[in-house]
Amino acid sequence: MSNLRDVVIEAHGGLARWTNLRSVEGDMSITGLLWDRKGWPDVLKGVHVTAAIGEQQLSYSPFTEEGLRSVYRPDRVAIERADGTEIKSRTNPRKAFDGHRVETGWDDLHLAYFSGYAMWNYLNTPFLFALAGVATEELSPIEESGEHRRRLKVTFPRTIATHCGEQVFHVDDNGLITRLDYSADVTGGVPTAHYTSAYRTFDGIRFPTTRRAYRRNPDGSALTAAVSVAIDISDIRLS
Repeated sequence: MSNLRDVVIEAHGGLARWTNLRSVEGDMSITGLLWDRKGWPDVLKGVHVTAAIGEQQLSYSPFTEEGLRSVYRPDRVAIERADGTEIKSRTNPRKAFDGHRVETGWDDLHLAYFSGYAMWNYLNTPFLFALAGVATEELSPIEESGEHRRRLKVTFPRTIATHCGEQVFHVDDNGLITRLDYSADVTGGVPTAHYTSAYRTFDGIRFPTTRRAYRRNPDGSALTAAVSVAIDISDIRLS
């Protein structure tokens, strides 16, 4: 167990508060070059997200068109009408990415899986670091843009759907996550530097309301000329 892990969890609101919650909802807009490349430009602009806490489940509404919503779980994704009528589904959805390259396009169920697991991770971070099977280790600190950052390597078990098995989280002097480094397996393994900022407190829990993901250079710097993923959250509600 890493002491830095505990510092980070406490800075974001603490496990005592988080474990009393069951769901998190957010209103947000998600854009960027990734969605263009995969054939879905602006499809996630102006969406409402409902994510479970503790179990891996998430839904976007609307999804691809008005009156539809996505349903994500690690073992199954689906697209439904607002009344719950299922239109289509896919089991073992991660396997559907086998053989994909960076430029490979997605169908709507690929989109439901990637956007589902990614946002579930983001909304449950850093509290998912305390889940069974997740291991953490503090790495050597770094300096970025003149600021000191501690770093936490997080190793996820196969039971948690996420970008890749090992990710590195950068932490500021207040214990807040400012960046995460990963290479998303299902999008072709592009090294990514994902920045988080504009933290706001919602019902005792601190969330970054701005996220920007960029291609990561071999030296660890971010190629900021092009935004791969941009996430702007306008509101969050916990229950």
